[in-house]
Amino acid sequence: MTNESSQRVHPTDVADMVASADTGARTPHGFPGKLLVSLAALWSLFQLWIASPLPFMLGFGVFNSAEARSIHLAFAVFLGFMAFPAFKRSPRDRVPIADWLLASIAAFCAAYLFLFYSELATRPGNPTTYDVVVAIIGLLTLLEATRRALGPPLMIVALVFIIYSVAGPWMPGVLAHRGVSLEALANHQWLTSQGVFGIALGVSTSFVFLFVLFGSLLDKAGAGNYFIKVAFSLLGHYRGGPAKAAVVASGMTGLISGSSIANTVTTGTFTIPMMKRVGFSSEKAGAVEVASSVNGQIMPPVMGAAAFLMVEYIGISYVDVIKHAFLPAVISYIALIYIVHLEALKAGMQGLQSSNPPRPLLRKIIGFLTGLILLMALSFGVYYGLGWLKPVLGDAAGWVISAGLAVVYVALLKLGSQFPELELDKPDSPLITLPQTRPTVLSGLHYILPVVVLVWCLMVERLSPGLSAFWATVFMIFIILTQRPLLGIFRGDNRLGSNVWRGLYELWEGLVAGARNMIGIGIATATAGIIVGAVAQTGVGLVLADLVEMLSMGNLMLMLLLTAVLSLILGMGLPTTANYIVVSALLAPVIVTLGQQNGLIVPLIAVHLFVFYFGIMADVTPPVGLASFAAAAVSGGDPIRTGFQAFYYSLRTAALPFLFIFNTDLLLINVDFAHGVLIFIVATVAMLIFAAATQGWMVVRSRWYESLLLLLVAFTLFRPGFWMDVIHDPYEAVPPAQLAEAMGSVEEDSSLRMHIRGEDEIGNEREFYLLVPIPEGETGEERLDNLGLMLMQDGDRVIVDMVTYGSLAADLGFAFDQEILEIQAPVDRWAKEWMWIPALLVFALVVGLQWRRRDDPAATAPSRPQSA
Repeated sequence: MTNESSQRVHPTDVADMVASADTGARTPHGFPGKLLVSLAALWSLFQLWIASPLPFMLGFGVFNSAEARSIHLAFAVFLGFMAFPAFKRSPRDRVPIADWLLASIAAFCAAYLFLFYSELATRPGNPTTYDVVVAIIGLLTLLEATRRALGPPLMIVALVFIIYSVAGPWMPGVLAHRGVSLEALANHQWLTSQGVFGIALGVSTSFVFLFVLFGSLLDKAGAGNYFIKVAFSLLGHYRGGPAKAAVVASGMTGLISGSSIANTVTTGTFTIPMMKRVGFSSEKAGAVEVASSVNGQIMPPVMGAAAFLMVEYIGISYVDVIKHAFLPAVISYIALIYIVHLEALKAGMQGLQSSNPPRPLLRKIIGFLTGLILLMALSFGVYYGLGWLKPVLGDAAGWVISAGLAVVYVALLKLGSQFPELELDKPDSPLITLPQTRPTVLSGLHYILPVVVLVWCLMVERLSPGLSAFWATVFMIFIILTQRPLLGIFRGDNRLGSNVWRGLYELWEGLVAGARNMIGIGIATATAGIIVGAVAQTGVGLVLADLVEMLSMGNLMLMLLLTAVLSLILGMGLPTTANYIVVSALLAPVIVTLGQQNGLIVPLIAVHLFVFYFGIMADVTPPVGLASFAAAAVSGGDPIRTGFQAFYYSLRTAALPFLFIFNTDLLLINVDFAHGVLIFIVATVAMLIFAAATQGWMVVRSRWYESLLLLLVAFTLFRPGFWMDVIHDPYEAVPPAQLAEAMGSVEEDSSLRMHIRGEDEIGNEREFYLLVPIPEGETGEERLDNLGLMLMQDGDRVIVDMVTYGSLAADLGFAFDQEILEIQAPVDRWAKEWMWIPALLVFALVVGLQWRRRDDPAATAPSRPQSA
């Protein structure tokens, strides 16, 4: 076996890799270094200021959205030129004069909207020559900052769209357009909220920064190490335990981290050597870490920046985005733990030695259930207790709740002080003893409180994401400043002054790290705004829609495959956030329209999640997957093989988007609580069966036909409606003239499908389907009136004569002069869930076949271990 310490890249090289990808590889000495970290901390303080209620309470320092975005981008580009060297051979320990000049010019151009806001407001759409010059220089410096911070691909894509905007008349065929003048381009892209300073940069300014800062502060306080230790204490002694612990630790870290690369290295530096120690090869150990770390971006509540962008693009609340994204993310993580278990079974691995005192299984189950019941009781008590207290306390409720939270925090610190502080282990040490579960968990329970505050503000108080993150961050700052002094007092440590300074230093590091982590995101969202602005200004979106529709030949599945491939290709060079912005802007409306034309009503949230899932898959996919390169640097394995193995482990993540497009129950759309619990259980079982099929092992090694049967079972459990639709059509055709009768004959909570012929936005005729909910009303005529639709019969044709403004019909997309071709009313039939029964019987058959072979040495022999 190769010596693992000689194979693995030195930790400083890994840190350089993360820095060059996320925070900037330059660490200048002297005044430039102090200026760099001071500006980063100042940026964090500025973001906290604009998110807080203080400007409105004090009456100064109030910035509107345009001014805040301008200052936000000015910080990002200045720090981008300071922190990211121009070339590989550029100096890392100092800032060249050219970079000082570029940083100053770029920051001035970005801050131009703030500095001259009142003058620009007096001449909207009529820029002066000076405005145009500043805008063009601003675009050029932004592209250069993008090249430095994110690499050439995003810069090249943005530059192509800029050239396309100007060179429209010279474009070939369908791509030709009348062109955009240089003045119009500069105005649209830089001086309005349609381009660089659009929705994407607004989301980065309002929401994303605070969540990234919150995660940085939580990590600097020690929560990252705590999550890793807890995961290892709980799971490290099971088969392949370090890999299972890596999945759980990466999932918990992913809750607070927006970067898959940083997540990979943060947890992987410790988990990958541990996985290799129990028998995982270098490539498989790295692949497990990559698969689990990248999936951290699909785990609510942060989800990189995409969750906040979806709020703006789709127009639904942040709570709804979390609700829809939660189930697929949890299922994906559970399946990855099972994949790791199957890998351990195939290789005959064992876990690490546990330091927990032995306990019977029954006592473990009773202890777990007791803890779960106590946690649920506490949650209900807090929820209903606060619901009763807040009206009684009135304006004082906030102060009383804050005092109560502080008391709980101090009590948890007092409890944690009875146990030793969790030190960072050295993964290269010859023997690792797993930490005991109880003292490990109890030593850091106070780290959970800021996350509880964040979730409480989001889900219960229904505050905005920005304000929720602000209050959670304020509480995190309070913790980071007080935990060291209080723990010292509780432990009898007299070094109060040094503990206070340590807390201040950790706060400073958190403020700086949060801002440096945001440089790339701020620049990426601004540059992605160029692409979105060009699509809106040139109308290329409609051209691309026609092109993609032609390539897919009107087939929705082929369209989805093309979208997935495009997301993967773009994602090889674009960060996840920029990739999501570009692909969703170009293709999300096309998928919805094509679905309507094929009779499938696809919710917009499902399409946006589809695009996002394949965007994060690009961090895994060879040959560019950066997370795979980072993991290989830690493991000493081959990056390409690590990437392919990680992609193989991530097949479950690639399958989920196709499933929830066709079965929106997985996104908990129009699903009640009881049905949601049932879907969660069945979908989890289905994903575990899918994992077993793709891994070729369940009870024993699977035969080829058993894997095929398992895939069929998994598909049926995920999408039972497919087979039920084959057996019995869910709708019956109703003549359009009988719409009122059809509305009166169906249940109020059901819907009608209508086949419509009409014109699109540019006057081309198209056919599509609408899913029309049944409005309230005693009769069909009354329901039709409440729908806001008036019809006219012209011979055999039924035409939309009038649509009431602001009505449900107008919201659905009905318009004057559309023709209703067909109405499809739901019919009584068996529930689609009955198809689960034959699927489970087939599954039982496969289990039975494998159970009979469990004593066969050939079926259970471990795979030959690969060199670690």
